[in-house]
Order: sequence, then structure tokens, then C-alpha cells
Amino acid sequence: MLEASNNSELPVIPGKRYFTIGEVSDLCAVKPHVLRYWEQEFPQLKPVKRRGNRRYYQRQDVILIRQIRSLLYEHGFTISGARQRLSGEEAKADSAMTQQVVRQLRVELEEILDILRR
Repeated sequence: MLEASNNSELPVIPGKRYFTIGEVSDLCAVKPHVLRYWEQEFPQLKPVKRRGNRRYYQRQDVILIRQIRSLLYEHGFTISGARQRLSGEEAKADSAMTQQVVRQLRVELEEILDILRR
């Protein structure tokens, strides 16, 4: 296992659609039981469950796990502090996405208005 200070040495995430818990454990240098615990603590982390309750993580899940790992192991956050930090980042991302959609709609409406004026 990699030490907490070696987060930059984590392997590159392969271009697969789904990853097993063992693969994610290797990619994020976190043991499987820790991943299962984090699923209970972080509502954003929801791997797909299939036959026999097997977990399949997607790329965004792996990225999220690496963020959680970094917050906890490198930056010294508590579980609740990391949860709040990630929730705040989601809110910022949602706000930025909303602003982008509003700008795009405005451009499209202005184009429609120009067409109607002709």
C-alpha cells in the first residue's frame, strides 16, 4: 500500500467503464473494507450493485474516492469535514452549471428573437 504522502504516485485510471472493488482498491491505495465504509459516510459515493450485491465503480467514483482519500489522508480532514467539503464543491459545481445553462439559453433565445424580427 502507498503511504498517505504518495498520492501523486497513484496509478493512472484505465479507460474502462466499470471497476471492481479490488481494482478500485489498487487504483486508490485504499483497502476494500475502507471503500465499503466510505460508501456509508459519503452519500455521493454510490457504486452500481449487480449480481450478489457486487459493487462496480465508474470512473467518476474512482475520482471521488481519490478526492476523499486526499482530504482525509493528506489534508487531515475528519470524515464529517471531508463530507462537508465535498458537499460544498458539489454546490459550487451545480451553481456554475446552472449559470452556464442560463447563458446558453439566453444566447439561443436571442437567436430566436433575431429570426422572429426578420
